[in-house]
This record gives sequence, structure tokens and C-alpha cells, in this order.
Amino acid sequence: MLGGLPDWLAVVALTLGAGLTMPLGAALGRWQSLRPNWMETEFRHGVIAFGGGALLAAVALVLVPEGVRHLSPLAACAVLLAGALSFMALDVMLARKGTPASQLVAMLADYLPEALALGATLASDGKAAPLLALIIAMQNLPEGFNAYRELAEHTGKPPKKLVASFALVALLGPVLGLAGFFLFAQATVLVGAIMLFAAGGILYLLFQDIAPQVRLDNHWGPPLGAVLGFMLGLAGQMLIGA
Repeated sequence: MLGGLPDWLAVVALTLGAGLTMPLGAALGRWQSLRPNWMETEFRHGVIAFGGGALLAAVALVLVPEGVRHLSPLAACAVLLAGALSFMALDVMLARKGTPASQLVAMLADYLPEALALGATLASDGKAAPLLALIIAMQNLPEGFNAYRELAEHTGKPPKKLVASFALVALLGPVLGLAGFFLFAQATVLVGAIMLFAAGGILYLLFQDIAPQVRLDNHWGPPLGAVLGFMLGLAGQMLIGA
């Protein structure tokens, strides 16, 4: 029970709350009225770096440690590589279609398996679930900002429709969270494989598409965002471990 809620309803509340920071980040991405030139340069690059650091933290501190717990080293490496190769194929397909969406793909690859794991966590031991949901929410905020800016720049879709689509994506969290709670709580090998698959894909995207966007000529601050993003994940993981 979480705050008197039945466990299944706590899954819905936590995963939805974590997911709603994606449309919130997208809504913040629309705001360019204050110093728009600065928004387009240092601040945007810093947010991209922060999102990259948060993704790296998700891989290093959540997806990989949890994923390898029930898999052999060979199986873990195979699934991780399969994730990277699959995301590479997706990246090639998107590039050929002229639809850059690396930030969106990375955001979903982070959020969806973590929502699944969150549901499974509540089914077994729910003590860490609120902090895990908080980490996911804080990761999704800069990722939503970055994904919105990328899609707005390349697709030309109306801002309100983009933000609304991010809100719809957030609804996938409770669906996967409930699946993790009711179906996958005992399927630890499968959940671990899904998390490692996503980790491999995120690592590919980080170094193929996201990290190259961080650097800005004659400015040295934006890469610090990656450190801050990773620090956020580290602090959350230490709190969970405590």
C-alpha cells in the first residue's frame, strides 16, 4: 500500500506521475520569449547534456544493475548488443526517411522499461518504488524538452499537437506498469532482458546522436550538464540503496 492506495492503483499513480513530466518538458520547450538567442545556444545545449547525463545514469545505475541480476554474463552481453544493433537499425531508418527523432526514441527507451520495472517492483517490494518514480520523472523532464525541440525543428507540427502527443505517450507508463505488476513480477529474466535491451539502445543513441549535439564552439559550460544529470541519477540511486 502507498498512502492508503491499493498497490495496482499506486502503480498507475506513480507511473503516470513520472510520465507527465514528459509533456511538461515539452511545454517548457515551447518557451522562447526570454532571451531567445541564449535559449537556442548555451541553454539548449546544456539541457541536451543534462538529459544525456540522466540517460547515462539510468543505464549505469538502474537498467544495467537491475538487468544483469538474473542473467548470465553471456546472455546479458548478447541482449545489450542486440539492443544497440536494433536501435542502430531504427536510427538508419529514421535518417533515410528524414525524420530525426533520436531524443524521442531515447526518452521512450528510458521511460517504458523503467515503468515496467516499477510495476514489478511494487508487486514484490514497494519500498523503493516512490524514489524510483521520482528519478524517472526528473529524467523525463529534460528528455521531454529535448525531444520536443528536436521534433519541432524538423517536423513543423503545431506545438499544441506535439505537447498533446507527449501527454498520450505518458499514458503508456501506467499500461506497462500494470503489466509489470500483474504479469512480469515473477518473470525476472524477461524484465532483466528488456532493461538490458533498452540500455544497449540508449548507449548507442547517446554516442551517435545526443552527445555530438552537446558541444558548442567557444563555450565550455554545456558538457557540465551531463555531469549534473548523472549526479541526479547517482543521488537517487544512493537514496534507494539507503
